[in-house]
Amino acid sequence: MGRVVAVLLGMAAALASAAPAYGDIYREVAVDGSVTFTNVYRKERKSVLLRREPRPAVPVPKPRPVAGAARPYAALVAAAAAEHGLPEALLHAVIRAESNYDPHAISPKGAAGLMQLMPDTARELGVADVWDPAANIRGGARYLKRLLEMFDQDLSLAVAAYNAGPGAVIGSGSAIPPSAETQRYVPKVLEYYRRLQSGG
Repeated sequence: MGRVVAVLLGMAAALASAAPAYGDIYREVAVDGSVTFTNVYRKERKSVLLRREPRPAVPVPKPRPVAGAARPYAALVAAAAAEHGLPEALLHAVIRAESNYDPHAISPKGAAGLMQLMPDTARELGVADVWDPAANIRGGARYLKRLLEMFDQDLSLAVAAYNAGPGAVIGSGSAIPPSAETQRYVPKVLEYYRRLQSGG
């Protein structure tokens, strides 16, 4: 009985003092035949592994979005937004929906550049080179500002007019035109805009 108590006390002491305290269990047999259980491997005592517990997983922190991280063409967008009194997030939302930041994008109808300006619209806005990102963004911002004024600051109607043309919005009774493209486009831009405003 005394040997059993000694063994148990030895095991408890080893477990209490061991670091790190994982669940591996080793058996050691001393010269006098006494058996000790421990969670510390000791080569000189010929420890025999009886049970192995998996090590706790080390949590890997997920990368967090950096607040205020620069978006493509951020400086050009900021300058155009300041010039025309528009939110930067709105210009970014339109650019993302129109071209996904591709300055070489061109639509089947001929709209070109970051903000997908139609040739006649670009000329009317004084944009000499639609492939120049700075000129394209300035022209698109000027056009968007004009549409907001035309539709009494109604963002949904201005965005719809950017996509379908102001005549289509007016012809629909100052409502979003029923075309499937515009019906998809308006909520997409507004969703991007809200997300960007909230830092997403």
